[in-house]
Amino acid sequence: MTETIICQTPDETYELGKQIGDGLQASDAVLLRGGLGAGKTLLAKGILDALGFDVDEVTSPSFTLVNIYPTERIDVYHIDLWRVDKDGGPAFCVGLDEIVEQPRSAVIIEWAERLGDYAFPARVFEITIEGSGDQPRIIRIESKTKTFGETV
Repeated sequence: MTETIICQTPDETYELGKQIGDGLQASDAVLLRGGLGAGKTLLAKGILDALGFDVDEVTSPSFTLVNIYPTERIDVYHIDLWRVDKDGGPAFCVGLDEIVEQPRSAVIIEWAERLGDYAFPARVFEITIEGSGDQPRIIRIESKTKTFGETV
């Protein structure tokens, strides 16, 4: 299922993140794609706000690669692949196999296009954000649910 949403302001992008966060569960993967300044981290902040995490503590993990945000419901691993060479095994570089094996983990991955065809164990939300600066954001959300014996 694919849904397209137009966010006219950063506040609307943040609120969309909160809507996504309301339904986020352990084992979910949120894959964010979009250019510099598109609003990937802002969307991630909205997701974490919905989960009760202090959004003032949420930063882009561009230099650390992975930030973990423990919430009452789940542990969210916020991953940024911008600085990871896509030919060097991005999933390996950030320890993605170990992260998705954790029973309380969910991931938000910025620059997810660098990941390639990684097979996540459960629900995947592929989110593409178009626009920059003061432009409205066109946000496409494609949700994929894995069923027994199927790869996502």
